[in-house]
Amino acid sequence: MDNEFFFTRLQYESGDWDVDQRMPSNLLNSLVEYTTLPVNTTENIVPLASEEVFKAPFCYLSGHKLVQFTKKERENFKKYVANGGFVFVDDCNHDIDGLFAKSFERQMEELYGSDKLKKIPNDHELYSVFFEFEDGPPTTSQELNGWGDDLVHEYLKAIEINGRIGVLYSNKDYGCEWDYDFRNKRWYKIDNTKFGVNIVMYALTS
Repeated sequence: MDNEFFFTRLQYESGDWDVDQRMPSNLLNSLVEYTTLPVNTTENIVPLASEEVFKAPFCYLSGHKLVQFTKKERENFKKYVANGGFVFVDDCNHDIDGLFAKSFERQMEELYGSDKLKKIPNDHELYSVFFEFEDGPPTTSQELNGWGDDLVHEYLKAIEINGRIGVLYSNKDYGCEWDYDFRNKRWYKIDNTKFGVNIVMYALTS
């Protein structure tokens, strides 16, 4: 089916883009379970420098290390977002001073200016578009266990284009939080991938 949703992971030349490898299938399983969205359950890995990125309804970018886009990667990132694309960026270090966080934020400053990446309010549409999250972004076990910077990040940041989020940025490490075999979800008291469903549904409907 041509209108199937597919999950696209962005491959970039610097850093380690290939993290939390079980997360996409887990999130895709939740989309099948909770929504009526037609879903392609195979992860789509696309180089950011490739023209294939412009076919993606939703992109994911993550890592622990340096983010230093090439000229072509920068051009494609900005063009993709300007054309209505959505990129969910998750810092696997779950900190604010680590290499991934600092270098990715520097890339956004270079592309959009120093004041464009902003905190979004916890009553934003993102938190109610499908499931309801009254307190904003759900806390991850990585934050509660004191890994990373030992902080619970009470907000997410975003770059908005024409009143719509084009780049959603998290220091909460949702990728690792959801990096488990989806068949084990039945052992969880609360399905922690539900917020991922909200992110995808916002990307597709806003």
